[in-house]
Amino acid sequence: MRLSNEGHSISVIDKNERAFRRLPEKFAGQAIVGFGFDRDHLLQAGILHADAVAAVTSGDNSNILSARIAKETFAIKNVVARIYDPRRAVIYQRLGIQTVATVTWTTEQAIRRLIPDSITPEWSDPAGKILLVERNLPDELCGAKIESLNSKSARVVMVTRANIARFSTPALIGQEGDILHILIERDAIDEFDAKLSSKEAE
Repeated sequence: MRLSNEGHSISVIDKNERAFRRLPEKFAGQAIVGFGFDRDHLLQAGILHADAVAAVTSGDNSNILSARIAKETFAIKNVVARIYDPRRAVIYQRLGIQTVATVTWTTEQAIRRLIPDSITPEWSDPAGKILLVERNLPDELCGAKIESLNSKSARVVMVTRANIARFSTPALIGQEGDILHILIERDAIDEFDAKLSSKEAE
């Protein structure tokens, strides 16, 4: 409901039509009976125009299959899969798919992965001037030092790699699938995002 309220178009696919009863009365998106890994059902849901996909069924195998199809077949950039077996997280991460284990699953975490450029912070100082935000490392920065992104108004303080967090150090080299955690001044976010975008365009 939050994504819909923020102006995003939402489609929900579920094999059980009764599951749609849990949707809010004011839900304005599509509700499609089917499977999240079925090409026809995904096309019906509008995946060709989608910016993000969340696979959140009760089965790890179905979720990872749906996530891989979204990422590899339809080239969806922002994909997240809910998992019940955290031991599989490393494997999924190597496939470029962000995962959230069921014990730590929250709407906030999912949205940060589906819309990584949102300003929704993980933390903020009382005045709201300094934020801690997440960003995905552009592929073009894989093999480069993470500290190259630092400036006087933004600093990468931590990197999550294969669902394991580590402090950023001067020697840390970026790898595919890295999630950056950046302490940044609110007014510097647009400049930082433009810097990341320029790396992706190179």
